[in-house]
Amino acid sequence: MGQCGITSSKTVLVFLNLIFWGAAGILCYVGAYVFITYDDYDHFFEDVYTLIPAVVIIAVGALLFVIGLIGCCATIRESRCGLATFVIILLLVFVTEVVVVVLGYVYRAKVENEVDRSIQKVYKTYNGTNPDAASRAIDYVQRQLHCCGIHNYSDWENTDWFKETKNQSVPLSCCRETARSCNGSLAQPADLYAEGCEALVVKKLQEIMMHVIWAALAFAAIQLLGMLCACIVLCRRSRDPAYELLITGGTYA
Repeated sequence: MGQCGITSSKTVLVFLNLIFWGAAGILCYVGAYVFITYDDYDHFFEDVYTLIPAVVIIAVGALLFVIGLIGCCATIRESRCGLATFVIILLLVFVTEVVVVVLGYVYRAKVENEVDRSIQKVYKTYNGTNPDAASRAIDYVQRQLHCCGIHNYSDWENTDWFKETKNQSVPLSCCRETARSCNGSLAQPADLYAEGCEALVVKKLQEIMMHVIWAALAFAAIQLLGMLCACIVLCRRSRDPAYELLITGGTYA
């Protein structure tokens, strides 16, 4: 009966090691996705420390490849030392993922203040005639998120670009996709996106941070199961004489 339990635990452990390899790829993908998205919105969010959870989660993903290899080898070879090392590394990674979750929540709470401080400066420096990186970022965000201005399209009236052009119009990136003849004129507000960009940028960045948090929580739960199975194999190997005889090739007298 004990040996049957050990075999079941070993089977689950091998399966979990395969999951670790898949999890490693997913975690690296989530981390890379955060980096790529941050690059699109970095003008609206100056605190680069927000990328720390993404850096950590990529490092954890890379480490999971190694953990899966160690776990498979230790399980197949019935190595007590290998399984103990496997459990210790899993415990360290589990603690790291808990830190990622905490950091994710901390930086998620800071997003709104960061965006509010940065977006004002970006809109004030907009130049639609000779667009720089920040100006292109504004046009990109307005097209992607279907928004216009900071709170609404009327915010453009307070920008230097609007005052200099003197044509009573906002950038074409404010035009709705369905408005084919839109030229950005404030005289035709129905052709413009009504919602401001600040709230949508905040929502987008918070959603990205939640991806990191949920990924870390999900794989932390899997690692707990992996540690449990490894501990079961270790404990039963130590306590079950029949299992020891099976491994060493001995027989009962």
